[in-house]
Amino acid sequence: MEEQKKTKVMFVCRTAPYGTIFEQEAIEAMIMFGAYEQDISVSFVGDGVFSLKKGQDTALLGKKNFSMTYPILIDDFEISHIYVEKESLEERGLSGDDLMTEVEIVDRNLLKQKMKEMKALLPF
Repeated sequence: MEEQKKTKVMFVCRTAPYGTIFEQEAIEAMIMFGAYEQDISVSFVGDGVFSLKKGQDTALLGKKNFSMTYPILIDDFEISHIYVEKESLEERGLSGDDLMTEVEIVDRNLLKQKMKEMKALLPF
């Protein structure tokens, strides 16, 4: 039996966490795609970089803290790559040291290149 080729999919997280349902929806979709063993990458651009910031405390917002989900997704659902756009970090006064998990920090042009390699881009 011929092995089915995995589809290359990238989730593009571009909105700040907790202000909308986008982050929760992205996480649920990543779990679903991971269950089907697709080649999943995730990129964080714009305000989406705040999703990976260390020390998030959502108690005052009355919202569930989703931030610790990302390290679990990486291990349990075999996400191939997590990219963070360097310019987005810099524009928000952040660096790799401010993030809670290991990521590949790439410049905008390299990230665009990576996106072109994907079969599908799913923006959140």
